[in-house]
Amino acid sequence: MPFKILSFCIALILLNHFSYAQKTQVQAAQNTVGKLQASIANKEDANKQLNLAGEGIKAIEAAQTDKRTKNWPETWAIKAYLSSYVALIDNNETNADKYYDIANESLEKAITLDKFQANSELIKASVHNINIKKQQDGNRAYQQNDFITAFGLLKQVSDYLPNDTTLAINVALCAQNIQAYDEALNYFKRAKDNGIKNPLVYQNLATIYASKFESELAIKVLEEGLNLNPYHPFLTNDYINLLLDNEKYDRAVKVIEGSIATEKRNKLLLFLYGYLQQSQLNNNNTAELAYKKALDIDQNYFDALYQLALVYIANANDSLKAKNKQKFTGLANRAEFTLLRAHEINPNHRNTIQLLIEIYTRKNRLDKVQELKRKLNEF
Repeated sequence: MPFKILSFCIALILLNHFSYAQKTQVQAAQNTVGKLQASIANKEDANKQLNLAGEGIKAIEAAQTDKRTKNWPETWAIKAYLSSYVALIDNNETNADKYYDIANESLEKAITLDKFQANSELIKASVHNINIKKQQDGNRAYQQNDFITAFGLLKQVSDYLPNDTTLAINVALCAQNIQAYDEALNYFKRAKDNGIKNPLVYQNLATIYASKFESELAIKVLEEGLNLNPYHPFLTNDYINLLLDNEKYDRAVKVIEGSIATEKRNKLLLFLYGYLQQSQLNNNNTAELAYKKALDIDQNYFDALYQLALVYIANANDSLKAKNKQKFTGLANRAEFTLLRAHEINPNHRNTIQLLIEIYTRKNRLDKVQELKRKLNEF
């Protein structure tokens, strides 16, 4: 009987010693976490930090073997934190990926076991590290044009950090590259709603809305972009084109007038202004001035030359109706001269040749008419 009691006491002492040893391993790992955080704060060498994390992981893996400490939430929270940090700083990609997987598994267990949220700080730090690792991998995939992988990873990180506008833009660009336009719209909107000023966001949002035939939303978002980036040339051009496409000519004219005031040497704006005055507002005199200003900037601007010739022809026809033969002749000569300049720049433009044929027919210049007709037949 005394022998049996003694044996039982020895077994009990050994069991308590083993259990204490596992508790000590958890404590050792906790101490390592403290040392690692101090090392991070002091910006110490990455190798030293890896060694510290390795010591902690070794201690916590010993605690996992005990049936008691293996179900402690701190066991898995510590392992998740240390593994996630190794995944972040280890330059060995294979090793980093290995610990990334371990961190995810450990984090899942920690969250499940931590019913009283006693390890919330470690869990939060682990989640942060894992997301930074996802961002690193997502950026690498983006640089390699692997947009599907990049989208999957960066989307998760953006959902974790929804106020990060750069992340939202990168997710949206990935979505565009894989033709996931609804996703692109959501993430560009996320960037916009968080106060981004970048004109690219507003341009892309407008393009997506326009492709979905939501023209009013496209116009509105460009207006928002221009409020943040007044007179930005690309936003302004997109806005004007969208107004023209939707036949909002009065608004387009006002925008162009405002833009010309700040961009006096922009030949395209001057041309558009002239074209609207000519084609929509029947104001040939204003159109003529606009085209001439565009040609002052670029004397070989074909579109401005061609449209200016049309202005002269229209005014010449009006003079003919008014029986003002002298004015008609002067305007017809201007049209001829302008069309010849346009023809020199673009000799294959059929409409220019056809108008010259009409002018020379009126003037009874049959040699010129035949020459130009031969050119038309060559096309």
